[in-house]
Amino acid sequence: MEDIANSIQSEDSNRLLSLWNIAVLPTVDGKYLHWSELKYRTPPEGLDHKLWWLKIKLARAHSKREVPLKDAGGAHFSFCIPDSILETLHKIDSQATGRLTIPDQVTNPEKRDRYIVNSLIEEAINSSQLEGASTSRKIASNMLRSGRRPKNQDERMILNNYIAMNFVREAKDKKLTPELVLELHGVVTEQTLENTDAEGKLQTSDDERVGVYDVKSGKRLHTPPPASQLQNRLEELCEFANEEHVDSNFLHPIFKAIILHFWIGFEHPFEDGNGRLARALFYWWVLKQNYWLFEFISISRNIKKAPAQYGYAYLYSETDENDLTYFIVHQLKVISSSITDLGEYLNKKVEQVRALERQLKSAGQFNHRQLALLSHAIRGNNDGYTFRSHQTSHNIARGTARADLLSLEERGLLFKGGREGRAIVFYPAEDIDKRIDDLSG
Repeated sequence: MEDIANSIQSEDSNRLLSLWNIAVLPTVDGKYLHWSELKYRTPPEGLDHKLWWLKIKLARAHSKREVPLKDAGGAHFSFCIPDSILETLHKIDSQATGRLTIPDQVTNPEKRDRYIVNSLIEEAINSSQLEGASTSRKIASNMLRSGRRPKNQDERMILNNYIAMNFVREAKDKKLTPELVLELHGVVTEQTLENTDAEGKLQTSDDERVGVYDVKSGKRLHTPPPASQLQNRLEELCEFANEEHVDSNFLHPIFKAIILHFWIGFEHPFEDGNGRLARALFYWWVLKQNYWLFEFISISRNIKKAPAQYGYAYLYSETDENDLTYFIVHQLKVISSSITDLGEYLNKKVEQVRALERQLKSAGQFNHRQLALLSHAIRGNNDGYTFRSHQTSHNIARGTARADLLSLEERGLLFKGGREGRAIVFYPAEDIDKRIDDLSG
């Protein structure tokens, strides 16, 4: 910013005085633009691009807040909070802490577990694919669901990510320590590094220091801090993660999660697996803060849709006076899009259930008691049904209840899954949705 001001002053000192007569916000049409984007926009009347940029920088500097993260030269990173960020943050808070408009899909215990597993698989696959894993989603999903051993390094990376996501769910009540970070990195990278000694170990001064490079040109985009600083930096990260931000020191939990994400990416403290670790730490923090909806969304899925924007968010934050706002804005958009995707997915599932119920009724093959049971089953309830429970639910004779369930078993919609005491328990078929669709067809 000083360079811009000096260059303007050297041209015409009077031009700087005109800055104070034109009001400029930190954003342009609600967007937090970098100079590389701003220079293609039309500036307000009376300003050229340099003056406009300087005014924007002054507006941003007025509300900046420093964080403990520093660059290799000791300069702090900071961020500001324009109104557009607050609006997005409010939407995320409203949804992610429990006010999603379709809670039945994730509060039902059976469906909740199913959706959590689906989300963990989705995040594991997409986070790995961001780092170069080439295994298809279908093959990777089948591997994780079946429990088969990975066949190659790409599949192993995905399995590790899946294990890591479960790890952070179980560790959410713990404080972050260097040992925990190293353990998590070991989980993420197990059997995927050429140098197995690098699993769960910070780089040292004896190692060739990693960097971030442009895939096409090979140009070095980011040089992380020296390895000699990494131990102290990791301790500072953990101290920041464990610090309570209250009163005048309050830091919104989502901001903190995003900063932890950026912090690992900036430090690049490990030989490999830094991106996967960074995203896992993001999940650890939001789950620790009871943002339970994050168990059901995959941020990597939306990052993967536009990986270049992810890279630019890092690059802009580092190159524009350590301004974390670029990365925060990007991640808030990713989170918001992920929550929207979940809502649309669940709404689609709700409509599918309703369509199945309509198919059942129009088929005319079931009595009202069987329709009620099947409707209960396709909504994700999987407690099991006995002759006695069906008899009690509908106030019918045992023989009628028996006939109802055995008829549904004969059509492949229920199966005998064992006994509770002396009672036979029937459960919905794994693919009951498809079976109902086939019957109706």
